Amino acid sequence: MEKRQLGKTDMHVSALGFGGSETGFSGTDSSIMAAILNEALDAGLNVIDTAECYGTGEETVGKAVSHRRKDYYLFTKCGHAAGLSLPDWDTKMLEQSIERSLKRLQTDCVDLIQLHSCSEDILRQGDVIDVLQRAQSAGKTRYIGYSGDRENAVYAVECGAFDTIQTSISIADQQAITTHLPTAATNNIGIIVKRPIANAIWLTESDPNDYCRTYWERLKELDYDFLKENVSSAISTALRFTLSLPGVHTAIVGTAKPGRWTQNAKLLETGPLSSEIIQSIQTRWNTIAKPDWTGQT
Repeated sequence: MEKRQLGKTDMHVSALGFGGSETGFSGTDSSIMAAILNEALDAGLNVIDTAECYGTGEETVGKAVSHRRKDYYLFTKCGHAAGLSLPDWDTKMLEQSIERSLKRLQTDCVDLIQLHSCSEDILRQGDVIDVLQRAQSAGKTRYIGYSGDRENAVYAVECGAFDTIQTSISIADQQAITTHLPTAATNNIGIIVKRPIANAIWLTESDPNDYCRTYWERLKELDYDFLKENVSSAISTALRFTLSLPGVHTAIVGTAKPGRWTQNAKLLETGPLSSEIIQSIQTRWNTIAKPDWTGQT
């Protein structure tokens, strides 16, 4: 698995990382999730990304792989109370959330704590950033980051407080390529991509009712020719598009299916897409995309 230096940090991250939402919401037996996570680590993955609000996700990760803590970089997020008694973004709540995450993950220090999709207004107040910086000074996290999209991510990149930005980029979500990816590259900020294959939503035959619907509708209009190829080829092109973009360091993909992460890793073995294919995908987006096709949280 290819490794890339994550911005100005000392972390050399696997191009493909593990997204932890499935560990908390899929309903998959914990022993199966443990096997999936360990299989991914054995196959070369070294990034696990989770969050305070992913159900039992942090506990699942802690139970499954805390004994292999030196084998991977551990990222989590804070911001949503997710069962704590104080409001979202309250500074005391954030401190409690970080402590809870460390306990759940069975570690004294994570490699990255990210503010979880808070607004530009909250970021500008500075208090939430201060909480992360204090956690860093106290040795509870090595680096601090922001996870989000649109104008919120633009400000997070420009404010200079964060080591990393986690944001949505895919064949169905290209706003960030022009709004904040170039500035992040200039400032040597690590880029973690979420939803890098648009949840493979084009494989859904009927109009979905969940948050993936936006991508489903966009891809119907974009009508990329390569999505009409076999499933593996289409997913490979979609994933390699995202990872071929300058400034992208790792793409987070979740799964609750044994063997799936290894399959996804093999899709990258052919390397980056050609510049011609990348350009054709971006040209199609620039031709079809509407002004309200903004980054999806």
